[in-house]
This record gives sequence, C-alpha cells and structure tokens, in this order.
Amino acid sequence: MRHGKKFNHLGRKTAHRKSMLANMACSLIEHKRINTTVAKAKALKQFIEPLVTKSKEDTTHNRRIVMSRLRQKEAVTELFRDVAVKVGDRPGGYTRIIKLGNRLGDNADMAMIELVDYNELYNADKPKKKSTRRSRRGGSKAAATAPVETQASNEEE
Repeated sequence: MRHGKKFNHLGRKTAHRKSMLANMACSLIEHKRINTTVAKAKALKQFIEPLVTKSKEDTTHNRRIVMSRLRQKEAVTELFRDVAVKVGDRPGGYTRIIKLGNRLGDNADMAMIELVDYNELYNADKPKKKSTRRSRRGGSKAAATAPVETQASNEEE
C-alpha cells in the first residue's frame, strides 16, 4: 500500500535524502545547471522552487529558513544576492528539466536541471515578454482595448 507516499523517497532514509537534496541544491545554485537522474531532478525541483521563492524577499527570517534547508552559507548568500535578483519578476517555474537519454553503465534515465534565467541559448531568440494582466471585473473595457493593442503591434512590424 502507498498510504501517505506523497513524494519520491529515492530509495534512501530520510536523513540521507535530505542531505542529498541539500547538496544537489547547493551545486545547482553554484553551477546553475547539473546532470542527474530524472527522478532526482524532479525531487530537486520540488525542493528548490520554494527556496527560490523565499529568496525573493530578503528578510532575516527567510534567510534562516533557507539556511536550515541548504546548510551552506555560501550557497544561501549567492541565492539571495544573485539568483533572487535575476528571477525577481518571475512568478514561479525557476528550474527547467531537460532529458538527456540513458546512462551507459546502468541505463538510468538522465536529465539536466538548470535555472531558467541563466541559460542564454534558450533566452536569446525570445524577446522579453511584456506582462499583461487583465482583471475580470472590467470585461467589456478589457475586450475593447485588446484588439486596438494587437493592431498597433502589427503595424509596427
């Protein structure tokens, strides 16, 4: 039975799993991308996304929470100083998992997990997207202005 199994235990005891994820998260923050198995990459994504969200607001309390999970002072400093500034406007989805194929030795599914804003190859061809949020209340007003904006953008190109 799988009662209460809400995440992948990765075949390890709790302390080993937490230490492994903390070390992988520190490596990801330091190197901006790491190669690992798909299962570990998915577990790491669930581990690090809330920490990056916490780092967007630099308070003592948030630093202590992140420090209790990462356990490396240099990684916490880099997360709050460099990474948080770069992902400040992003509402989530700070990491990307790219599948690489199978490992030669044991045929395990391999993947590369990376911080999204640090990959210049993917971000070079895409122009900076203007964030537009429409409220649900002014439905007729938002619908009336939307076609005018698209016509203006088509005339510029």
